[in-house]
Amino acid sequence: MPFAHFKVPAGTVTAEDKRKIVERTTDLYAEIYGERARPTTVVLVDEVADGGWGVAGNVLTAEMLNGDGDGDGGGGGA
Repeated sequence: MPFAHFKVPAGTVTAEDKRKIVERTTDLYAEIYGERARPTTVVLVDEVADGGWGVAGNVLTAEMLNGDGDGDGGGGGA
């Protein structure tokens, strides 16, 4: 049984995004293994709590991943 497990930051994907992940992943497995794989393909989209993961020793947040972590509120001035 093909199995795919996606971990994404909580709140960063919509229900529609999750549907697309499931459908496209299932399609990919069916393309690789043939249509016989489609009925048994399992796709899990797991939302990880904000700050619940890290890369290279640094804890990541959704704000950082979205590029909103500069803290200047958009900056600029007159």
